[in-house]
Amino acid sequence: MKWMRNFDKATWIVCVLAALSQPAHAQNDSAAARFEAARAQEQRVFASEGATRVDFRAVISSYWAIVRRFPASGYADNALWQAAGAADEAFRRFGDARDQQTAIRMLEWLRSEYPTAALAKRAGGELEQLALQGVPGETTIRAVERIVLPEVVRVTIALDREVAFYQERLENPARLYFDLHGTRAAPSLIDATFRYEDDVIREIRLGRHPNSTTRVVLDLEGVSRYSVFTLYDPYRIVIDGERGEYDGGLTPVLSRVSDAVRSTSLGSEPPVAPAAPPANRSGGFSVARQLGLGISRIVIDAGHGGHDPGAVAFGVSEAELVLDVALRLEKLLQAQPGVAVVLTRRVDEHIALEHRPEIANREAADLFLSIHANASANATATGIETYFLNFALNPEAEAVAARENAASARTMNNLQSIINAIALNSKADESRDFAALIQRGLVRGLRSSNKALKDHGVKQAPFVVLVGAAMPSALVEISFVTNRRDAQLLKTPAYRQKIAEALASGISRYQGELKKVNVQVKTIK
Repeated sequence: MKWMRNFDKATWIVCVLAALSQPAHAQNDSAAARFEAARAQEQRVFASEGATRVDFRAVISSYWAIVRRFPASGYADNALWQAAGAADEAFRRFGDARDQQTAIRMLEWLRSEYPTAALAKRAGGELEQLALQGVPGETTIRAVERIVLPEVVRVTIALDREVAFYQERLENPARLYFDLHGTRAAPSLIDATFRYEDDVIREIRLGRHPNSTTRVVLDLEGVSRYSVFTLYDPYRIVIDGERGEYDGGLTPVLSRVSDAVRSTSLGSEPPVAPAAPPANRSGGFSVARQLGLGISRIVIDAGHGGHDPGAVAFGVSEAELVLDVALRLEKLLQAQPGVAVVLTRRVDEHIALEHRPEIANREAADLFLSIHANASANATATGIETYFLNFALNPEAEAVAARENAASARTMNNLQSIINAIALNSKADESRDFAALIQRGLVRGLRSSNKALKDHGVKQAPFVVLVGAAMPSALVEISFVTNRRDAQLLKTPAYRQKIAEALASGISRYQGELKKVNVQVKTIK
């Protein structure tokens, strides 16, 4: 099961800033030292009659940072327990239901991610007590709307305000469900079922579940891929389902039959389709596509390096792995006509996160790809995922961003500029498209060698390494080094080469979909 709950905005900002504000040397801090510091901070806040809700959230953030930075340590479950206690105390003092929801999330995370821990059983009892208290101020689901667009079928769930939710895709039959916590449906939507005769997502169902939870189920028959994002003022959860068909294997193939071909009569030669401007996958035309812009220079960023090895497990170092893949990718891209390639690093050296997009801007790059490898406290976690810059939608993405951003030297003073850079990101559409093709290229390129490969899709998160990049950019997590089987594959040159080839394929597909270019090769060393 994928954990897909949303933190409220305030919690998210505090958690992200805690990660962003950690200096590079903090990487060497032990879990024990951080836990003791968090305990001392908690005791000061609890003892203070003038403590504010922000003070309590800072305590929660300190414990949460331990879970993200040291997920396999013996302190992670204790940190979740203490964070839940701090959130519950904040709820008792200030009466904000979001704090109670945070306590529930922390306890559920403890129970699901650390089931053998002694505190897991106690977490179950605390969850029962919190459930009996109820969550005041239920949020109303106002509307569920389905719209057929040129490239996708869009379902929008409109609510009074932001809520925590869990989502999961199921098969046989293919369906996607959302559990919206602390909600109730408007009278016209209670236990409602909507059926449609046209296109994909032909049925949407709403049902009532315990503890003020509403479940919304979408039929996914005929949907090759889907994406989920949120909008505000008013708060909406938006699901875009792409039409497609399966090629007999595990990889979905998008159906791109033109209207001209569809209308061709049987037995006749299909007409030659006229050239058309390249549209985004959402069906619109970004400014870049309206201006006919192409791709000639690409910056490849190998994550971590130097005193920051990144994730390390089973003899695999993330910094070494991604540098090797980046160098292989460089050779492949340089063999293509009209492509200049720049690497942010060629050796095992440390480069500040903030400096990496600056290199891309300085070199006037047209694309920026940051390569990383994933890690998890769950030893069975496996698969690949690709991110573009935006606010995270779920704790999974938040956790990855917090880990990758841990080496950032930025402080609280940078909060507003970071938020503005993310909110005003003018490359989001192109970056989403770029990330989608990178993800698809990896899935197609690696499944023959890794039958157990899981496609976690395209996600969004506030990665510092992408902030400020003046071109479409993406961050790819090529595998989980904490998975023993994946680590064995990652040690082999053949599998690393396949990763590089798959990334090159995704980049080439993006170039081809954006606009074909013919420029002189320029290699920068």
